[in-house]
Amino acid sequence: MNPINVTVGKKEFFTGIGKIPYEGRESDQPLAFKYYDEGRRVGGKTMKEHLRYAVAYWHSFCGTGSDPFGPGTQALPWLRGKTPLESAKWKLDAAFEFMSKLGVPFYCFHDTDLSPEGATLGEYEKNLQTMVRLAKAKQKESGIQLLWGTANCFSNPKYMNGAATNPDLLITAHAAVQVKAAIDATVELGGANYVFWGGREGYQYLWNTNMKRELDHLGRFLRMARDYGRRAGFKGSFLIEPKPCEPSKHQYDFDSATVIGFLKEHGLARDFKLNIEANHATLAGHSFAHELTVASMNGMLGSIDANRGDEFNGWDTDQFPTNLYDVTEAMLVVLGNGGLGAGGLNFDAKVRRNSTDVEDLFLAHIGGMDTFARGLLCAHAMLEESALPGMRRARYQSWDSEAGRRFESGKMDLLALRGLALKNHVPSRTSGKQEKYENLFNQFLR
Repeated sequence: MNPINVTVGKKEFFTGIGKIPYEGRESDQPLAFKYYDEGRRVGGKTMKEHLRYAVAYWHSFCGTGSDPFGPGTQALPWLRGKTPLESAKWKLDAAFEFMSKLGVPFYCFHDTDLSPEGATLGEYEKNLQTMVRLAKAKQKESGIQLLWGTANCFSNPKYMNGAATNPDLLITAHAAVQVKAAIDATVELGGANYVFWGGREGYQYLWNTNMKRELDHLGRFLRMARDYGRRAGFKGSFLIEPKPCEPSKHQYDFDSATVIGFLKEHGLARDFKLNIEANHATLAGHSFAHELTVASMNGMLGSIDANRGDEFNGWDTDQFPTNLYDVTEAMLVVLGNGGLGAGGLNFDAKVRRNSTDVEDLFLAHIGGMDTFARGLLCAHAMLEESALPGMRRARYQSWDSEAGRRFESGKMDLLALRGLALKNHVPSRTSGKQEKYENLFNQFLR
């Protein structure tokens, strides 16, 4: 294949690539789905309805393969406009061409992915309004919808000390300009959700940080944003995306449990859910499934950033998901949650720095979509055909006894619990059967 060097100005950026078909697992065609058959029904819903795939605007159409050790390697033709706004318009054309050919129903963006910042706040607002009008027309033409929008309040140097948690009030005011504009854009484009990722909402050095004051400011800022969004007509969920570190040494949105506690403390739990990223989960020392479970059991699983990290690297590598074991575990949680509702699976992932062919972006998404489709099939089979659900219920059978129900309903005090123990001096030990669970799980990885 040729490198990504299509002549600027052509209507078609991804020449030679048509609509990606489903051909089944026996196909040897790289540009075809092996497992993702969007119309296939699994447990009453189609794969398309279960998985609700979305493309990440920032990685797929803004990222050029740069890293801390060198500039970009991918010469993206849509970034070669004579002005930043012209490049933004070409980028929009490329994005909708790609997403239409891939066959995804959704996309996600930051405000500054879609539109150039400009030299002033007024120019920023005008640019974004221009690009939102164009994106709205693209959505109508293609049928592709916005899964969620968000504001990039972390890349600009002014946010080096945070946005809502910045020690300078004026910087927080600048963040308010972006968040308002991004909420307006999300409403105008019919976005189902609005995300907050506190990219620098944390601290580098504890002794120059008033942590309580910063957390209070963050809570107040989120309440202001929620109130504005509701007045502006946003009816979807606001989402928080947990991450433990990087870029800040310690992020205030460390993991699911931390974020849920914060939301409840600040009166935000009714309006907010969580957007869980796989790579962020592992950076926090948790599994992907753990973070999903914590969100689900609190009724706050909203959406998913579908990616993975590298087990040998300690940073956020944002690779496309290809680990069937992890994805199947995740889909067990999602199915147990009753699905993702208005959320979806957003591929917050980027092709590798040394992947420079025009087809690589397609191959990466095809692999991720096939992996989650296969994980869905495996998880559904486990829940419907295996002994797994019954085994787990049986492990807690003592709690279904009369005494167990009294304990769980709050009708037993400590003295009564002591009395239960005295009547049963030598309780039996029940094996956790971990190996049996592991073997059963592997049996259904098909």
